[in-house]
Amino acid sequence: MIKSERASFISKKLNEIYPDIPIPLNHQNQFELLIAVLLSAQCTDERVNMVTPDLFAKAKNSLEMSELAVEEIYQMIRSCGLAPQKSRAISNLSKILIAKFDGEVPESFEQLENLPGVGHKTASVVMSQGFGHPAFPVDTHIHRLAQRWRLTSGKNVTQTEKDLKRLFPQSSWNNLHLQIIYYGREHCPARGCFGLDCIICKACYPNRKRPIKTKKA
Repeated sequence: MIKSERASFISKKLNEIYPDIPIPLNHQNQFELLIAVLLSAQCTDERVNMVTPDLFAKAKNSLEMSELAVEEIYQMIRSCGLAPQKSRAISNLSKILIAKFDGEVPESFEQLENLPGVGHKTASVVMSQGFGHPAFPVDTHIHRLAQRWRLTSGKNVTQTEKDLKRLFPQSSWNNLHLQIIYYGREHCPARGCFGLDCIICKACYPNRKRPIKTKKA
């Protein structure tokens, strides 16, 4: 298959496997989603979903969060990676939301990425899952699979995002990035498939014999 044919096959197969894709991070509003995505950096979604119920019971919006001490936030999220930095970022961004955005999460890539602890990937998730704007957040699962499927040169997540956006129609981005994440976890894991065993890898590259070594993002 040429690259465009692989992209079409992958999209069709993922729609078959995941016709209705759930958002993996539990949340009740855009602020909770923002915090959950921030916490998910270097941390599993499962772990985030374990710590956020207690956190959001204390503070479900920016005003309530801004009133918590950084140490109190830390104690509730300390099982997440980078907890000291994240607790400070959560406190500071909550105060910024109150001061600059009337307590609301801004509906803008630029404004989101200027918040403490919020990078492009986090902003992309909030824009797509929180506001419904077309975005293609690229995490390690997507970066790895895009390389295995030869959809990108794989130099970094920025290049991977650009390559995937060129290959797939904009209308598919919001679902597709979640579908790829779920597929990577369930069928094409980092230390499982190696580009040789899952249905998509075998269909796209039936003659592949050697494991694919992916470049870290």
